[in-house]
Amino acid sequence: MRMLAELFPEFAQKLDEIDELYKEKRLIDEKTYQFICFAVSIKARSKPCVIKHFKGALDAGATPRELAYIFALVMREAAGADDCWTHDVLGDWTEIVAGNVDCGCQK
Repeated sequence: MRMLAELFPEFAQKLDEIDELYKEKRLIDEKTYQFICFAVSIKARSKPCVIKHFKGALDAGATPRELAYIFALVMREAAGADDCWTHDVLGDWTEIVAGNVDCGCQK
């Protein structure tokens, strides 16, 4: 955001306005909001956001144990999605082994 704030401040300002709109129209409690943001931040691999929402959840009344549960849930769901996707991709693995599937990769 630092680059955007410097070189495209109008865009950065609109993002701030969206944040304010979310806060104003929020239909869920702060703790739930922070849990969701924490989970998304983990998946997005955003260190500053993980820290921000970990702290935000604590400030909203969450316990470290609850946050560990959210962390574990994100890891498990990601593992499940990776498992399903990889099995779909390699569904015909015997055909790949037999050399009957072209990956389309440059050799």
